[in-house]
Amino acid sequence: MNVVAFNGSPNKNGNTYHAIQMVADALAQEGIATEIIHVGNKAIRGCLACGQCFKKRNEQCVQTEDPVNEWIQKMKAADGILLGSPVHFSAIGGTMKSFLDRVFYVTGVNNGMLRHKVGASVVAVRRSGGLPTFNQLNNFICYSEMLMPSANYWNVIHGTRPGEAVKDEEGTQIMRTLGKNMAWLMKLVEHGKATIPPPERENKIYMNFIR
Repeated sequence: MNVVAFNGSPNKNGNTYHAIQMVADALAQEGIATEIIHVGNKAIRGCLACGQCFKKRNEQCVQTEDPVNEWIQKMKAADGILLGSPVHFSAIGGTMKSFLDRVFYVTGVNNGMLRHKVGASVVAVRRSGGLPTFNQLNNFICYSEMLMPSANYWNVIHGTRPGEAVKDEEGTQIMRTLGKNMAWLMKLVEHGKATIPPPERENKIYMNFIR
């Protein structure tokens, strides 16, 4: 089994990376490998709302000048997905948000590509805004019918300068606990496939309230 993790921080080795690595270390102890992809320093445009991914349903975004389509296939192949972001004005970092908007729409309209994969999110913050950002990341996981492990608190770790997060003793325990629980859930899913069939996927109902 394997996990693909996405670092939404502009800093490759900042506190978001350290949070992800703590989870990855716990996963490694359970025999699960993690690939960390640095998203936050890339030039990634937001969704164009062109509807081409919905029309073509070819598992691709129409924008091809960045690695988003490559990353979609990595997510499809992975057993688990880990999303990490710093906090920018109590929200997900801009580049990470552009990436997530495109990826989760493409995967959603292509027969729910991420459905029943295990997904989790972590946040690194200096002081406040961690929980709003954590909730925003979790919205993407919930939308995709993914399965979400928990820790013993919200998955937020604190630090300002790169590497300070490792001094947050409670935060490091949260990440370690998340990694253990994520590994356990991934193993349950893998072993359960042979004995318990998944619920049938329903076609999405789209509705607005203008009459």
